[in-house]
Amino acid sequence: MSVSWSLDAEPPATPLAAGASPEAIHTALDEADQVRFRLALDAATETMRRELDLAPVFAVLEEFRRLAILQSDRVAFHRVVRGAAALATGEQSPAGEPFEVTRGKAGL
Repeated sequence: MSVSWSLDAEPPATPLAAGASPEAIHTALDEADQVRFRLALDAATETMRRELDLAPVFAVLEEFRRLAILQSDRVAFHRVVRGAAALATGEQSPAGEPFEVTRGKAGL
């Protein structure tokens, strides 16, 4: 894996561009994903400390950066999740179903 941004280089042009800071990623995520992000980043950091390899940290940052981009338009994100759940289950989720239930059906 290659590093897309370092402290001696120019920061990303937009907050969620490649090389986004962990803080920018965290801020852009919904509350439940902020918790998941912190847990994943903690685990990746422990791996980095043990193995002296930054790749796990960068992998977590990139995974959640992409999710943060999807979540930047909450209406579109909910639509995508509902569509993915319908594809996964073969039926539309009920209108009043909690979003996290629908998201679980979608595997997201």
